[in-house]
Amino acid sequence: MAHWLEHAIFYQIYPASFKDANGDGIGDFAGIKEKIGYLRDLGINAVWINPCYDSSFYDGGYDVRDYFKTAPRYGSNEELKDLIKAFHEKGIHVLLDLVAGHTAIDNPWFKASCKDEINECTDRYIWQTSGPWARSFPGVAGFLCGISERPGAVAVNCFSTQPALNYGFGKVTEDWQFAADSPEAESARLRLQEIMSFWLDLGCDGFRVDMAGSLVKDDPGQQWTIRLWQKVRAFLDQNYPEAVIISEWGDPLKAIEAGFHMDFLLHFGPSHYMDLFREDPYFSRSSEGNLEKFIRYYKNARRKTKDKGIICIPSGNHDMIRMRDTLSPEEMKLAFTFLLTMPGCPFIYYGDEIGMRYLHGLKSKEGGYERTGSRTPMQWTGDAGAGFSSAPTEDYYLPVDASDDRPDVETELDDENSLLGHVRSMIRLRRSHEALNAGPDIRFLTEGKGCPLVYERRCPEERLLVALNPSSHEVTFRHRYLKKGDEILDTGKGVSLDGEAILHLPPSTYAVIRLK
Repeated sequence: MAHWLEHAIFYQIYPASFKDANGDGIGDFAGIKEKIGYLRDLGINAVWINPCYDSSFYDGGYDVRDYFKTAPRYGSNEELKDLIKAFHEKGIHVLLDLVAGHTAIDNPWFKASCKDEINECTDRYIWQTSGPWARSFPGVAGFLCGISERPGAVAVNCFSTQPALNYGFGKVTEDWQFAADSPEAESARLRLQEIMSFWLDLGCDGFRVDMAGSLVKDDPGQQWTIRLWQKVRAFLDQNYPEAVIISEWGDPLKAIEAGFHMDFLLHFGPSHYMDLFREDPYFSRSSEGNLEKFIRYYKNARRKTKDKGIICIPSGNHDMIRMRDTLSPEEMKLAFTFLLTMPGCPFIYYGDEIGMRYLHGLKSKEGGYERTGSRTPMQWTGDAGAGFSSAPTEDYYLPVDASDDRPDVETELDDENSLLGHVRSMIRLRRSHEALNAGPDIRFLTEGKGCPLVYERRCPEERLLVALNPSSHEVTFRHRYLKKGDEILDTGKGVSLDGEAILHLPPSTYAVIRLK
């Protein structure tokens, strides 16, 4: 595993919405480059950039027309290469998004696959050759018919604009299905490795893989999909041993077995991630939520993946309603304290560090639907256009938050008590203490039912105790680990450790304590 992951703090960039440098209202590579200094000063040392390949943009770039070319609206391949180099010069690693399971309907591969004569792309997608087309198969979202010269219907992964690439079926029940170990299915994996090689050779440090667990269809237990990714990992280990792959799987037990270095806890899957920040969120003062189920899952997943891979907790992403929709900025401070003191690699979704809002009621843009409100322009300044672009605001990719109290980077940079000030402080704390990095052990001293949430992080050099009280009332905590004279490294207002080694936590406060 790449050694730098042990200290990695990631930032997710949605390129269309981050910063526009050429004044067309859409973010671009040059805009991202302008803000590398901001990310470095924040303490970020790794970024994940959402898809930036040539695309039809029916689904925000997750419908690829050409895997070997960047989208012109963001810039050229050479500009992306230059951007990656600029990140590297500041000590920041770069992961690109890899759309492994499907292409756009106007990808040349698919156009060739639609032809009635046999060609190299005939079996590159999943074609059902006999009806009825309404039949369902596990892992297939549906079938699209009536658009090809050849008879039959093509399987789609999500939208009708996303035909599924053919990685085969774990269970073959129809004569048109290819087995997962067939030459046709294996060739899909080999093409995927060619794509990865191209961008790794350009300079990127690895990939976040979209829908990583979905490639092989009708795959009980996802065992064939796991085998596929194990082969990809073996290829990378041999040819690009420093390359990193992180999965959108939502189940670290399977993803890390499959060979991924990291897997996200997500809004789907078995992790109870939503209990943290969104659904009856634990970090809301008004919530009755608890983390028992999350902690139970997390402890088991961490135990089974220890020394094999990393579990990542994101603040959010482009597919979720923003954290700010369910938590206030003060509540978000506690959420970020948790995020930045837990094991694994934290991921910050652009704008969450300043408390950007989810904008309700927006018209769907590029397949965003309800996700569109989480993809609005980054708010850099307090002016009408939020410093995102020199274009008129009506030409922006999406509307900017028009609220009078809209947060922005410029304002919060000057306020140590702001959410941004807190996030910067917690990143500095994490990077200053070995016990807060990805690997050191965690021991939960409370189970997240009621308050506070208390856990210990430890490594050979030090032991730290983290206590969080998101409730609306003061709580006290006493434990044999706490001793008179323990050093409080960071706290919320009014926190104290008295002469009896009892920790007093006022409402919505936290403490990070170095234990003797």
